[in-house]
Amino acid sequence: MDLIKVFNTRNPVIGVLHLLPLPTSPRWQGDLQSVVDRAEQEATALASGGVHGIIVENFFDAPFTKGAVDPAVVSAMGLVVQRLQTLVTVPIGINVLRNDARSALAIATCTGAAFIRVNVLTGVMATDQGLIEGCAHDLLRYRKELGSSVQILADVLVKHARPLGSPNLTTAVQETIHRGLADGIILSGWATGSPPNLEDLELAKAAAGDRPVFIGSGADVDNIGTLMKAADGVIVASSLKRQGDVNQPIDPIRVGQFVEAMQESLEALEGNLNLPTMVAPKG
Repeated sequence: MDLIKVFNTRNPVIGVLHLLPLPTSPRWQGDLQSVVDRAEQEATALASGGVHGIIVENFFDAPFTKGAVDPAVVSAMGLVVQRLQTLVTVPIGINVLRNDARSALAIATCTGAAFIRVNVLTGVMATDQGLIEGCAHDLLRYRKELGSSVQILADVLVKHARPLGSPNLTTAVQETIHRGLADGIILSGWATGSPPNLEDLELAKAAAGDRPVFIGSGADVDNIGTLMKAADGVIVASSLKRQGDVNQPIDPIRVGQFVEAMQESLEALEGNLNLPTMVAPKG
């Protein structure tokens, strides 16, 4: 995955846009226009705050299905994404929860979105939705059938889940890339709002080779400098919300603060890399 080509930067900040409950969701309010209006407001806040990409999720549709979502959800998400494409210029991605990667790819391809997030591309994960099996075989063939160039960002040992068995993180990353054909890797903490630890990020980065590694959860203005020592980009949601509460709307001030903290951390890391090597004097 060429990050500069997709996001116009080597180290993208991807802001998450959580859609209000969609049709057939238990909390659906019966008004799709309010969903669209909220999405437009949040996309504008994210883009004006300086993010390099936006990923749209049906986050408030919980409890999620482990299989395909209802066609009404696909239709609603497609409509929202199409509206956002006319409003912001940053690339947009899709995540259809819990793991409906086929629908995500269809929406992305038809709307001209740039990428999708897939929670379980390979392996088997025990989740609150039950056992979810990897979908790489179907998804990669479907992308070929569609003639699509949509990029696939895949979680490794995804949050809110436990692997069936005890796979080594390095092996899991390598299999997701080489056997699942992921274009990029996402590493999260154990739950929404929980960051991965630096050691795991370092292992994932070493195993990923030339594929980018994204921080998938828990990044904030205080820890981004540390986490970016072993990552190429970040997907961020909770810390961009009012008071850092995932249930609140996007706060444009917090978006700007996060992007600034990210930039400062990258400049500091680059400065450290460019420090001259100190040679001990002889004698």
